[in-house]
Amino acid sequence: MLTDVASPEPFPPHLPSALAMTVRTLIRAASLATALPAALALAATLPSPARAQDARAQVLALADSGLAAISRGDWVAFTDLMVPEAMLFPTREVNGAPTYAPRTREQQRTASGRTKITERGWNGEARVAGLTATVWLPYDLHIDGKWSHCGVDTFLFVKTATGWKISAMTWSVEQPPACAKHPNGPPTEAR
Repeated sequence: MLTDVASPEPFPPHLPSALAMTVRTLIRAASLATALPAALALAATLPSPARAQDARAQVLALADSGLAAISRGDWVAFTDLMVPEAMLFPTREVNGAPTYAPRTREQQRTASGRTKITERGWNGEARVAGLTATVWLPYDLHIDGKWSHCGVDTFLFVKTATGWKISAMTWSVEQPPACAKHPNGPPTEAR
């Protein structure tokens, strides 16, 4: 008896081998005809390199928008870039021990300060996978025109029905050489 690898059914021994080959070819063609539309539909849902590049540009722009809102002291605009459940985790070392101070989007939204903050990021790196994205963004920060600190902002994003939103943010608070000052020097208003 002849058997086909693609089919568990054996071919009857009385079929000539040319006919058996034709039947095998037809079975394979029918399988391909069934699988091809499903494969094409799946491929259409996968991100193309162009869509992935566009998503990276979008999340980098949102991170930049967040820093611009912080620098304007506009905490409402900053938190509008977030999902309602977003959390923020500033980190620093205090007396040689790592610490972090979590806060909710609502706590950040109602923050008020009398100081002028200038936060600038550069050379951001974005990664996108489906409906999630990350941005790694070195930054420096000046308060009332004077140097304060530098570090890295890390943003986590989720894709929502209205677009990309920040779901979490954490940042390090450090001093050189652990981090770098902005390559363009102090901000204009600090000079």
